[in-house]
Amino acid sequence: MTTHRTATRQQWLLERLELLTAEKELTRRGDELARRRQDLPWVRVDKEYVFDTEEGNVSLADLFQGRSQLLVYHFMFGADYEEGCLSCSAIADGFNGFAAHLANHDVMLWAVSRAALPKLHAYKQRMGWSFPWASSDDGDFNLDFQAGVTKDQLRSGSSEYNFGPSDLSSTAELARQKPFADWAATTGTDWATYVRERPGMSAFALEDGVVYHTYSAYARGLDSLWGMYQWLDRAPHGRNESRTPDQPLNWYRRHDEYTHDH
Repeated sequence: MTTHRTATRQQWLLERLELLTAEKELTRRGDELARRRQDLPWVRVDKEYVFDTEEGNVSLADLFQGRSQLLVYHFMFGADYEEGCLSCSAIADGFNGFAAHLANHDVMLWAVSRAALPKLHAYKQRMGWSFPWASSDDGDFNLDFQAGVTKDQLRSGSSEYNFGPSDLSSTAELARQKPFADWAATTGTDWATYVRERPGMSAFALEDGVVYHTYSAYARGLDSLWGMYQWLDRAPHGRNESRTPDQPLNWYRRHDEYTHDH
């Protein structure tokens, strides 16, 4: 027998209608936030960035591929990673489906990482993804848009992330703790190397040959991009973020790492 609270259909409907009011309020609030995102001022990007792609070296303007809007997902895949970040991989699983829709609305979608292109290409093939993925390699793009940390910043214990100071002073201590070491190991590296990459997304506009930075989001600001999260939040047990001694953080895996019975 279930341990969850039960009710009659009529009782359930009363509570569901109360929840519907709250959901509609959240939807209206989301619409307002979307308008405020679009009303943000644009910042001209004068710095030259070079990306390695399957078509060769290209500029930031080239990533638009004839469109006027560009969305970049800062995918955590550092030069010393062996595999892409689990969380970024879960988010990217949804890119294939809506990339075509975005393109039809004058929006180009790219993932950008600091790992070398051959490593990105191999992982992309393994995951069955078709969206474009560029390497920023040793360039400043990830660093300038708060999606990366330098070795000097790591040593100093301080960097910028999510539009504020980010404390890295506990990196060495966390690297010795099993949950964090295990999480970093899922990318084939250690914690200190893992945290040199940061997840995020950035938006750009191209007008009269000039590129403008229009928006960026990081950390929990990326939650709404997780298609998996949106579905799990509506499932009976939610995100099912179970914590067990052998897998304290890894409650999900890459889509090709689940056992067949799932």
